[in-house]
Amino acid sequence: MSTEIKAPMTGKIASIVVHVGDQVNIDDEVVIMDAMKMEIPVYTPVKGTIKEIKVKEGDSVKTDQVLMIIG
Repeated sequence: MSTEIKAPMTGKIASIVVHVGDQVNIDDEVVIMDAMKMEIPVYTPVKGTIKEIKVKEGDSVKTDQVLMIIG
């Protein structure tokens, strides 16, 4: 079963902390966003493997846009 990691708010992707194939645990930081002049960390709610990253650093994203998929 796959889990989508979504943007919590509109902003810009400042940094992607993981790569496809990386193993992650619950509450691992996977992305850092810039929003409202603050850095907003995005954490994974599940344990698994990064299957796909759908954004790149510098991309502007909207609330609930899928950032990556964990399987």
